[in-house]
Amino acid sequence: MAKTQTTFFCKNCGASSAKWIGKCPSCNEWNTYVEEVIHKEKAEYKKTWKKEGKSKTLKPVHINEVEKGNEQRYLVKDKELSRVLGGGIVPGSVVLIGGEPGIGKSTLMLQIALQFTDKKVLYISGEESDAQIKMRAERLPFSNSDCYLFTETSTQRIGKALQELEPDIVIVDSIQTLQSELIDSTPGSISQIKETAGDLIRFAKETGTPVFLIGHITKDGALAGPKLLEHMVDTVLQFEGDQHHVYRILRTTKNRFGSTSEIGIYEMQSAGLREVSNPSEILISQRDESLSGVAISATIEGMRPLLIETQALVSTAVYGTPQRNSNGYDAKRLNMLLAILEKKCGLKMGMQDVFVNIAGGLRIEDPGIDLGIIAAIVSSYENVSIDGKICFIGEVGLSGEIRAVNRIEQRISEAEKLGFKTAYISKFNKLPKTQSGIKIVETGKLEEFLGLLFG
Repeated sequence: MAKTQTTFFCKNCGASSAKWIGKCPSCNEWNTYVEEVIHKEKAEYKKTWKKEGKSKTLKPVHINEVEKGNEQRYLVKDKELSRVLGGGIVPGSVVLIGGEPGIGKSTLMLQIALQFTDKKVLYISGEESDAQIKMRAERLPFSNSDCYLFTETSTQRIGKALQELEPDIVIVDSIQTLQSELIDSTPGSISQIKETAGDLIRFAKETGTPVFLIGHITKDGALAGPKLLEHMVDTVLQFEGDQHHVYRILRTTKNRFGSTSEIGIYEMQSAGLREVSNPSEILISQRDESLSGVAISATIEGMRPLLIETQALVSTAVYGTPQRNSNGYDAKRLNMLLAILEKKCGLKMGMQDVFVNIAGGLRIEDPGIDLGIIAAIVSSYENVSIDGKICFIGEVGLSGEIRAVNRIEQRISEAEKLGFKTAYISKFNKLPKTQSGIKIVETGKLEEFLGLLFG
C-alpha cells in the first residue's frame, strides 16, 4: 500500500513546501500555508493532446525569424463579450469568468454556447444536470444544433470525452467542481484547482481550442482558489452587478490579447441577458421635472464614452459628526472635493451630511467626473436644479483649478449624440477647430464655474 503523501500549499500564490512555513518565500504573505493530501501522478498517466500534423519542434528560435501569428479570432455574435475580449475569441486561449452566486455566469456562458452556429461547443457542468441546463436553454432565444452537454467532474473522463468529440470551444462550469483521481484531496482545494486547471490549459494550448472556465468567488469578492489560477489563464473577466438590479457589468481585469479597461453591459431579462449597446441611455434616468442634486457627467470606460448620472444629497447633520457616504465613487476623493468647496468657495460643508451616488450601479474611478460631482453637491446644497441638457467634464485639483481630461472629443461627441446642448469643460483642454452642435463653456477655476452655473 502506497504511503500517504501530504504537501503544504500557499493559498495566495500556490507555492508548495514539504513542511509548514509561517511566511511564504514566494509572495511574502503570512499564515497562508495549508496542508493537503496529495498523490504524485505517475509518468504513464501523462497524456498528450497534440493533434496530428500540429506538433512543433522545440528549439530556440531567433526573434527575427519568428513568423507573426495570422490566426483569425472566432467571431462572437455577442458584441459586449467581443469587446471585452479584444475583438473575438483567440484560438487556444483560456478565459476565466468570476462573479457572485446567481449573478448570471452560467446563463451568459450557455447563451454564448448557443449563439455559435458553425462551431462544435462542449458545455461541461459539474453543478447542474442535463435536464436543468436544458430547461435554461429553452428560455433563451438561441439555438445551436452542434452544442453538447456533459455533466462530469472527473478530469480523466472529461479528457476522454474531449479526445472523442474534438470540440471547437469548451466551457467548464465550474473549475472548483472538477477533481483529478490522481490527487487525494477534495474538489475546490488548491492542489485540485492547480491540477485540473493545468490539464485544461495544456489541452487548450496544444489543440488550439479556446476554453472558458467559470470560477467561484470568496466572500471578499476575490476568485476562489490560489492566485496562481489567475496567472495561469490568458484572460480574467469579472461579472458584476446587484441581484436586485437588472443591469450586469462584464469587466476585464486581465487580458493578454487586448485592453484591460473594457466593460460590457447586459440587462437581465426572463429570456436571458440582453446586450446594452447604448449604456448612456439607461444610466441617465428619465425625469418628469428638474430635481436638485442631479448632474450629468461624461466618463470613459475602456474605449467607450459613457454619460452617467451623478446624484448628491446634502442636508444638515442631525448628530455631532456629519456623514460622508458614497456609492460608486471613491469616498476619499469625495472628502477632498468637500474640503475644496469649503476652502475655496466658502460653502459650509463641515456640518452637512453628504451622500453621493452613481446611478445604474456603476463604480467610476475616472477623475473626469469631479466637476459633475461638485455640480450635484452644490445643486443639492442650494436646492437649485440643473438643466437636464447640461453635462460636465473636468477634474478638480486641490487648489480649486479645473484640470484637463483625456479624450475630450469623444466625451463631447457622445453628449452631442444624446441631445445635450451645453458642456462645461476645462479651458486647458485643447479642442479641434471643427464646429460642433453643442455649446462649449470653458472655465479654469471652481469659483468661476459655480458663478457661471448658478449665477
